[in-house]
Amino acid sequence: MNFKRIRCAALAVCAVCLLQSTAADPALAKEPAPKAIGEQGTAGRLNGAPANPTKPLTEDPLVKRRELYDRISEITGIPWFRLAAVDQYERTMTKARPKTRKQLGEYIGVFVTEEEWAGPLNPDSRDEIPSSIRWFSGIGKDGDGDGLAKRTSDSDLLYAVAGHLMKFGGAEDDFAIGVWQYYHNSRAVQRIRQFAKLYETFGTLDLFEHAFPLPIRSDYSYRDTWGDRRGWGGRRIHEGTDLFAGYGVPVRSTCYGVIEVKGWNPYGGWRIGIRDLNNLYHYYAHLSGFEKKLTVGSPVKPGEVIGWVGSSGYGKPGTSGKFPPHLHYGVYRDQGLIEWSFDPYPLLRQWEAAEKRNRKKKSG
Repeated sequence: MNFKRIRCAALAVCAVCLLQSTAADPALAKEPAPKAIGEQGTAGRLNGAPANPTKPLTEDPLVKRRELYDRISEITGIPWFRLAAVDQYERTMTKARPKTRKQLGEYIGVFVTEEEWAGPLNPDSRDEIPSSIRWFSGIGKDGDGDGLAKRTSDSDLLYAVAGHLMKFGGAEDDFAIGVWQYYHNSRAVQRIRQFAKLYETFGTLDLFEHAFPLPIRSDYSYRDTWGDRRGWGGRRIHEGTDLFAGYGVPVRSTCYGVIEVKGWNPYGGWRIGIRDLNNLYHYYAHLSGFEKKLTVGSPVKPGEVIGWVGSSGYGKPGTSGKFPPHLHYGVYRDQGLIEWSFDPYPLLRQWEAAEKRNRKKKSG
């Protein structure tokens, strides 16, 4: 018996079956892969990239990310700032859960498991053939036009997520639905929409500057009070640093962020919460008032005045004067489902020193 001839015949039958199934189901038809950066064709180069796709334009990761966001945006119609928001959210999740996630690409933060990439029933969990991955309902896609869907390729990773999102439409609400369907987590939807607003408002990816929460020239004092005991409202620990200053001293945003919470809290009095691009929640409490133009959803930048030092809190709305005027400043990290506080004192010292150095340089 000629086993070699039988094996070839079997492979031929399988190939015919696969081609017939693909033709019968448009969803399995091979989609045209986007051109690689710098690939020449009838449409010419994408975004003016050089003909050699292996030669980077720059080593700056922010510049490289923006170039990729713009290219995938041109292909999919999804605005660059929404792609950037998804990528940044993924990056914060990897930082919060490094044991269960790892950096797959060189400078893109998107993380996809092998099962999600290749398909849940795919016998080859490391499959890189786009047609095979589609057959097994994986999300892996070829984003750079090399004919392979690599889980470690920046272009392929971002294009795979964009391919999911673009199925839901181009409106902002449609985008939110697509994000929900991808993460099944309302917190993820909120964070990504906040990040997108920041990128759209300021038009750049470089939004990681910080400022000290009080004017450096003002009269203030503070020490590390994180973890101290508190008694009002039950036994608890102090989740922040108290910066003592006079009534009416301006309170400033320490970061680029979006106002997430604004109003009264029995413990913090008049307080405001701001979410930054590192998915950190900055909490400012015991204020005497807010900057009127700011509302929930407003984007802010470092050094922007958001309110004034007071002594509000420890009671019903309007309660004030139960302790000396000061700013309570706390920082919380989001892990996807829960948030936890950490000591902000080292950050405050770092930002204070940086501002003093900058002032000295400008005056000198």
